[in-house]
Amino acid sequence: MTQSSDFHIHFWGVRGSIAVPGNETVRYGGNTSCVEMRVGGKRLVFDGGTGLRVLGKSMMQQLPVEAHLFFSHSHWDHIQGFPFFIPAFIPGNCFHIYGAIAPNGATMQQRLSDQMHHPNFPVPMQVMKSDLKFTDVTVGDVIELDDIQIETGRLNHPNTAIGYRVTFQGKTVVYATDTEHYPDHIDPDLVHLARNADVLIYDACYTDEEYYDEKSPKIGWGHSTWQEALKVVKAAGVKQAVMFHHDPNHDDDFLDSVEAQVRSVFPNSLLAREGMILPVD
Repeated sequence: MTQSSDFHIHFWGVRGSIAVPGNETVRYGGNTSCVEMRVGGKRLVFDGGTGLRVLGKSMMQQLPVEAHLFFSHSHWDHIQGFPFFIPAFIPGNCFHIYGAIAPNGATMQQRLSDQMHHPNFPVPMQVMKSDLKFTDVTVGDVIELDDIQIETGRLNHPNTAIGYRVTFQGKTVVYATDTEHYPDHIDPDLVHLARNADVLIYDACYTDEEYYDEKSPKIGWGHSTWQEALKVVKAAGVKQAVMFHHDPNHDDDFLDSVEAQVRSVFPNSLLAREGMILPVD
């Protein structure tokens, strides 16, 4: 059994689509999706965007390390940090890696390996000398890690994506990115996944104005809005909402204004910031 009762979330990458370093993204961060949950003494990592490289640097101070990596899907912004994840190259470390099989039949192991094949990358995954243990996940699976329960759920995203619900000692955090809302109803699968969650990390890439913009609509791109996030929060009885997967074109000032609008509607909400640590209590 796990020994610690601690449960907190560390955001290592909060951006969507592409990393955007620069002086206009300092406060919220420019690295793509990577969220670590420290749960009862275990390390759970969700997605391996460019934020995974930063997490890896932190892990280098704590060797040997064991962690469980859960991938929502394999679009570039969620896997590009994996080839630069230094602890994976070091013997004695152990990483349990979970992901669904893609519609074309490719496993997560195959997709992570493919991005490191020539001519895409100079070093193949076989050079990684840590113990990599891969598990194929099917939507609806429930993964048990001692007294931690991780439920999986379907998300609405091109080529599919999977959401995760982590429950430990009566507390629940849901990681739901990337997902697009439906135009005429709230996604019942998402509401079920997020039911009564203490924290919902949700894909709020756009505003409604951007999503429905007449000149450049984002309909069908696989992402949602903060306004739709709050509909899910209300329907599912979520206690705290964290807006995640920020659009690369949204600078710090824009995100400040979004956060003010979100909190005016639902005060117990915030926008994810790179480096932010959020306790679950």
